[in-house]
Amino acid sequence: MPRWQVQGSNARIALLLAGLCISGFSHAQNTGQTIRHHQVPVEDSPIAQQLAQAETALEKKDYAAAEPLLEKVVAADPGNYQAWFDLGFVDNALGKTQDSISAYRKSVAAKADVFESNLNLGVMLAKTGQPEAEPFLHAATVLKPTANADEGHARAWLSLAQLLENSKPEEAIEAYKQAATLEPHDPLPRVSAARLLEQENHFADAEQEYKQALGLDSNSTDALIGLANIYMRGQRYPEAAEVLHKLVALHPNDATTHLALARLLAKAGQNDDALAELQTAVKIAPGNADVQRDLADLYATTGKYDQAEAIYRSILVTRPNDADLHHALGVALLKHKQFPEAQQEFLNAVNLKPDLGAAYGDLAVAAVENKNFELAIKATDARAKYLPEIPISYFLRASAYDHLRDYKHAAENYRKFLETANGQYPDQEWQAKHRLITIEPKK
Repeated sequence: MPRWQVQGSNARIALLLAGLCISGFSHAQNTGQTIRHHQVPVEDSPIAQQLAQAETALEKKDYAAAEPLLEKVVAADPGNYQAWFDLGFVDNALGKTQDSISAYRKSVAAKADVFESNLNLGVMLAKTGQPEAEPFLHAATVLKPTANADEGHARAWLSLAQLLENSKPEEAIEAYKQAATLEPHDPLPRVSAARLLEQENHFADAEQEYKQALGLDSNSTDALIGLANIYMRGQRYPEAAEVLHKLVALHPNDATTHLALARLLAKAGQNDDALAELQTAVKIAPGNADVQRDLADLYATTGKYDQAEAIYRSILVTRPNDADLHHALGVALLKHKQFPEAQQEFLNAVNLKPDLGAAYGDLAVAAVENKNFELAIKATDARAKYLPEIPISYFLRASAYDHLRDYKHAAENYRKFLETANGQYPDQEWQAKHRLITIEPKK
């Protein structure tokens, strides 16, 4: 009896960098935080003295002491943009987000051309998901910071880019490039621009940005991951392998990186090296079911069915309703000629996932081996609802009908098999022709 083309393990050794996609850039720490003014010259007045005391408390991060002093200043002088600014900073530090936004608004209203006020108001509005943050951040990109102009403007462009990523990705990319120009030694703006370019399918441009980031920091994990993703999409596997080997060297205790390299090596047919990487990943993260699953799949692919079976069973303890996992275990059992156990696993799979067409095909094979010909016919018919018929499906169905002495349906399926086999199955074609001679009525 011919083996069905098993759909389990090989199909899962797909080269995907799942879990390695870039998320959470370190520049978010800069863009998500508000900044301080440099202190203004202190005038010799009661209000000025109170503001000076508040500034001193702020320098010591004694926000509880600074807050009442600032409230007295703005009550006596509602147009004091510096006091409103400091109060916004204090309220933010104390977790009073809406009060902070209100104070920053009043600071900008009192003096609209202050860089720090516009930046902080924009950052706070962006933090709370308010789209009106955009004009204030735009304003900050052209206003003059009180110190470190390039660094300040880079922060403004980064904050603006982060705000625009979802709504206006092309503008966000340009904003990141502006930040990169202002901070030419910082790889993060380039990595951020590259990530957005990659998301927008501008892969060549993204690759160049990642490479420029690596020129600034050859060990940038984000840039290396980005390049690996691009190489994978372009099926540039040798280049992807080089990058992943570097990532593994940089992060030897990261199971996900070993997993990604293992998938690449398996795709390239380097199964021994892939197994070594997966075994390392399992040692690092013994409870990671995804890593264990890949290891089991590769064991099955390389004919180590006992080892595959053991891992599949261990994963099923925690994932008893995973239809694909039951299917994979069934395939390992089928390959190991444990036909009754395989049949039960395939039944488990299709009961959990009734549209799992591949499992019906494997169920038909197991059922024929178990001489359960009625089940084999039901399985091949169920498969046909979800997947195109293939020559072997006709042959299996014909053989099952033949054993049940339903020669009419057997002959019909033998003929369909011969019409589609095209010489690919010489043994089965010979058998089908001779069975047709035997079972068809003589003319």
